[in-house]
Amino acid sequence: MSRSNELFDAAKTVIPGGVNSPVRAFGPVGGHPPFIARGEGDYIIDADGNRYLDFVCSWGALLNGHAHPAVSAAVVDAMHKGSSFGAPTEAEVKLAEEIVARMPSVERVRLCSSGTEATMHAIRLARGFTGRDLVIKFDGCYHGAHDSMLVSAGSGVATLAIPGSPGVPDAVANLTLVAPFNDLDAVKAMFAEHGSNIAAVILEPVAGNMGCIAGSSEFLQGLRDLTSENGSLLIFDEVMCGFRCDRGSAQGLFGIDPDLTCMGKVVGGGLPLAAFGGRSDIMGHLAPEGPVYQAGTLSGNPLAVAAGLASLQLLDDAFYDRLEQIGSRIDRGLAAHIEKHGLSYFRVGGMFTVFFRSQIPHDFADMKECDTEAFARFHRAALEHGLYLPPSQFEAVFFSGTLTDEQVDDAIKALQMAIEAAVG
Repeated sequence: MSRSNELFDAAKTVIPGGVNSPVRAFGPVGGHPPFIARGEGDYIIDADGNRYLDFVCSWGALLNGHAHPAVSAAVVDAMHKGSSFGAPTEAEVKLAEEIVARMPSVERVRLCSSGTEATMHAIRLARGFTGRDLVIKFDGCYHGAHDSMLVSAGSGVATLAIPGSPGVPDAVANLTLVAPFNDLDAVKAMFAEHGSNIAAVILEPVAGNMGCIAGSSEFLQGLRDLTSENGSLLIFDEVMCGFRCDRGSAQGLFGIDPDLTCMGKVVGGGLPLAAFGGRSDIMGHLAPEGPVYQAGTLSGNPLAVAAGLASLQLLDDAFYDRLEQIGSRIDRGLAAHIEKHGLSYFRVGGMFTVFFRSQIPHDFADMKECDTEAFARFHRAALEHGLYLPPSQFEAVFFSGTLTDEQVDDAIKALQMAIEAAVG
């Protein structure tokens, strides 16, 4: 028995399902998950010594690869000074200034520890600011594992075929209205019926939890107009696509300023850190300035702040030029195989999905038509050829901007062979 299998069996006796996040269990694609021992640049090495090109990148967080020297040095330096204070630090200010400089819509920002926290706090703030109760989300968009957002949540919920989650009271779920992604008319109808009680519309402008699907320009601008006209807030959940699509994140790419933005993953450089921010007047409603309470003992943790700041400082214009070169190379390398086998493919910045359906999905209903059995074959074959991919058709693939041309070519070959194994 492999060491990874031994570890998985041991884990199942002390951890539910043997994993600390459901999709990691590899159930939808079959087999057992490799247990990772270490990361080196753009590779991960499992407990059995197998080496994989990492196209999960800690679910999008590692835009600079594993153990980048600048990030590692920043974390080690911070650790020597102390791991946690529960008090303000200069580094928190510097990270906040870096975020504000990159996102014109974000005038002030509050740090927290996870993407789930960021969206949860942003929704509470939107309700407190507007004095309204209802929130509109979109079918297939995942905004973390808190009660009001585990409704039509895509991601692991979709992968495991769980319709929402037991433990979420109807009274909470009923405060969340769900519309199809990219369907502006459905949102208009909700505003016509409930407009005076809609606190916010929240969405991933580039969804990563029903595969990589972007909101159309018309859809995103329409939401901006609708929320402004009705006194509601527009919340962009950029936990996944933030800083991965563009230096200014998806909002910079599309040229649309939301009222509030949720950030995570890249902003923490691989350590547990997230943030939410937006207009100064809205953020001023947070305690201690205002009445909306939000707190966290490890918010602004020195190690996470150091990793996040060092990571963001690496993301200059040259970095994004290289990220796009890598993405374009992958696009070209897969085009013939995608067309040959009647599949579809979509990429934005450093994230993409091979869809096992003939047309690029535009919403979650389209996404559910994908051939998940073919995807499972695709995933297993990619792993056999040394490429580590997310174990779900409903999760976007992520790559870093530090890949060499040779590594990109290796990844393209593995993807091509995996497509052939799945449908050839």
